[in-house]
Amino acid sequence: MHVHLQQPADGAQAPRFLRLTLVPDLFGGWELLRESGRVGARSQLRRELYLTADEARHAYDKARDAELHRGFQILSHGD
Repeated sequence: MHVHLQQPADGAQAPRFLRLTLVPDLFGGWELLRESGRVGARSQLRRELYLTADEARHAYDKARDAELHRGFQILSHGD
């Protein structure tokens, strides 16, 4: 499951992006990967580990909704 969000361009700076990816790990848990940065520049990758799919899905939804509230727009998503 993943979603790619981006802020609208505002002036001279490149827009910011955020990619959220939810994947199972090798030990039965779940990872929420957050890749963020400016388009065309280096990005930062953060990993959050969860024991259950429900916890991971809740964190994914909460992170997505928080960024939508901050003005990001969904460019693409998939399950």
